[in-house]
Amino acid sequence: MQTDPNHTAELQTQLDALQAEYDTLKGLGLALDLTRGKPCTEQVALSDALDGILNGDYLAADGTDTRNYGGLDGLPEAKALFGPVLGLPADEIMVGGNSSLTMMYQVLEFALSEGLRGPESAWGNSDTIKFLCPVPGYDRHFAICEHLGIEMINVPMLDTGPDMDAVEALVKQDSSIAGIWCVPRFSNPTGCVYSDATVERLAQLPKLAAGHFLVMWDNAYAVHTLYDDARPLAPISDYCRRHGTLENVFQFGSTSKITFSGAGVAFLGSSRDNLVALAKHLGYQSIGPDKVNQLRHVRFLRDTDTLAAHMARHAAIVRPRFDSVLDTLERELAGAGMGSWTRPRGGYFISFDTLPGLAREVVALAGAIGVKLTPAGATFPYGRDPQDCNIRLSPTYASLEAVKSTVEAFVVCVRLATLRQRLKAR
Repeated sequence: MQTDPNHTAELQTQLDALQAEYDTLKGLGLALDLTRGKPCTEQVALSDALDGILNGDYLAADGTDTRNYGGLDGLPEAKALFGPVLGLPADEIMVGGNSSLTMMYQVLEFALSEGLRGPESAWGNSDTIKFLCPVPGYDRHFAICEHLGIEMINVPMLDTGPDMDAVEALVKQDSSIAGIWCVPRFSNPTGCVYSDATVERLAQLPKLAAGHFLVMWDNAYAVHTLYDDARPLAPISDYCRRHGTLENVFQFGSTSKITFSGAGVAFLGSSRDNLVALAKHLGYQSIGPDKVNQLRHVRFLRDTDTLAAHMARHAAIVRPRFDSVLDTLERELAGAGMGSWTRPRGGYFISFDTLPGLAREVVALAGAIGVKLTPAGATFPYGRDPQDCNIRLSPTYASLEAVKSTVEAFVVCVRLATLRQRLKAR
């Protein structure tokens, strides 16, 4: 195939201009960071009233002294507060310490070592256990599986959630598949919200599986709406009751991005039988969680209306950062054929796809000028993105000014890597 020398020269001119712009950025000594989805200082400050809110009154509603031992499954009023977040009644909720990730690990470790229904149901009885992982997805989910020796299988993520045709086909053909990870609302990192049809198909999935199949429903961003037109999420528990699969689903949530990230409250929901079995298992590890922290959260957040108002204040802080990223990407890259990105209506991330084979180069280019991005491949099991294209952008923690500077520098890196690829292909 013949190449157009004029077009090649034009590409080289564009590349030279971009290289000069990149070199200028390199000389600025930037120190910018969009690596992890942490709340910014202004966000955590919204919950400063937690400090001292108990004012010496440590008694729960039933008279329990929260300073003492016990209460392994959490305070009743904490269950009542957080149940609606997961769409569950209080008696199907367990409230723990500050980390939902810890609770996820505990559930999987329990299913492996002891079994939710006794030793005969333990996954560890099998030589191989596999989990379905919608991709791009959450790196810490993948890290748990890798640490526990659970083999991971990639499943494409669509705008409606996991590709359920692929999911159902895999579960039918492979009896070693024991579960699936889900971040159903404002999924990490794409920001998609699972459709009602997808939620119902996931609720029915255990019926297709061999053994005790688990849907790990990490609803981390259940109340983290940024825009008024964000779609709601259908409660999976409603479908589970209809199809008789409530014991196959564990739902998780926390206040990590609601109040204090490192001093919040985590909670999970499942069938009553599952909660009894899990509580017995946890009883060998702990006498009880931090009930003082649970009580101060109850008094601070109070009810669903107070929680909603609190989250609206979060959105007012975070939304301009998302707008800045999306506006810049739209202005600089729309129609350029240099990548695609999601436009989430809530959550903490924007997912950007370079052209195939360029994510690692873009991240490296950014790092060389002082712009830290989540490592390429982090959103895939074992850190391997088959297309080497996905980059997770996390605009919440940096200041608005830093976010603007970072995404502008990011665009330069995307353009530079893409033009290099185009010129090389000629």
